[in-house]
Amino acid sequence: MTFPQWMRANLDRVEMALANYLPGMHVGLEKLHEAMRYAVLGGGKRVLPLLCHGAGELVGARSPGLEVASVSLEFIHAYSLVHDDMPAMDDDVLRRGKPTVHVRYDEATALLVGDALQSQAFIALTADHNGLSAEQQVALVRELARASGSLGMVGGQAIDLASIGRKLSRAELETMHRQKTGALIRAAVRMGALCGETPEASTMSALDAYAEAIGLAFQVVDDILDVTADSATLGKTAGKDAQHDKPTYVSLIGLDGSRELATQLGRDAHEALETLGPRAASLRELANLVVTRVH
Repeated sequence: MTFPQWMRANLDRVEMALANYLPGMHVGLEKLHEAMRYAVLGGGKRVLPLLCHGAGELVGARSPGLEVASVSLEFIHAYSLVHDDMPAMDDDVLRRGKPTVHVRYDEATALLVGDALQSQAFIALTADHNGLSAEQQVALVRELARASGSLGMVGGQAIDLASIGRKLSRAELETMHRQKTGALIRAAVRMGALCGETPEASTMSALDAYAEAIGLAFQVVDDILDVTADSATLGKTAGKDAQHDKPTYVSLIGLDGSRELATQLGRDAHEALETLGPRAASLRELANLVVTRVH
């Protein structure tokens, strides 16, 4: 199977699982549940599920468990985007090529959509007969909760908001992005590995190093695309970082320096996987995808 075929097969399975784990149109909650599906389905790069599946291959994890882990990651990711786009945060009107949830519906609905999707992630992880053992469910809940909390994604967003108009050092910028973007990417890789047999410590160490490299690379490329791509290509409003006077890698080390850094981080990701052999082939391809993406 080629890498594009592998991607397509996994994306199709994840999309079906997302639809199945979202709540139906219950009486009295039609608007909320419709908005939840609007926020999640039919768009996005699905990098987190792909990383989860790629890491799962290393340990022989089965598809049902990987799909549940992927669903939970996407629900958390979607909730964070819905909240980030709201007027109190980044105040954006475009996401994944369509109006943001608070624009399509209203601010109160968007707030509730994010809240509900966060809960839905843990409902999926702890559902009966979801392909995961009780021990795996506990381990995955722990990983996802840590990655999405105040010392992870939410904390990174708090630092981001507090940094508007300030000039951060490179170390401070990296700390922010290791939490805001990198924490969920690291969780995706670790959760994929935890869906199989208990991985060796050396395997987890290699995966952590890989995830750290591509987590930072993803944000560096995001900063590059914000100044080099247009809104139609990105599916979101381009140029927002400069408009809001946010610290970025481009503002700190320049466009050429940022491109060099992204390339180096891609090499770091490949080096981290050297001891893992051919089963890490999909993770290697995903590292290339993160570094060379155009949206």
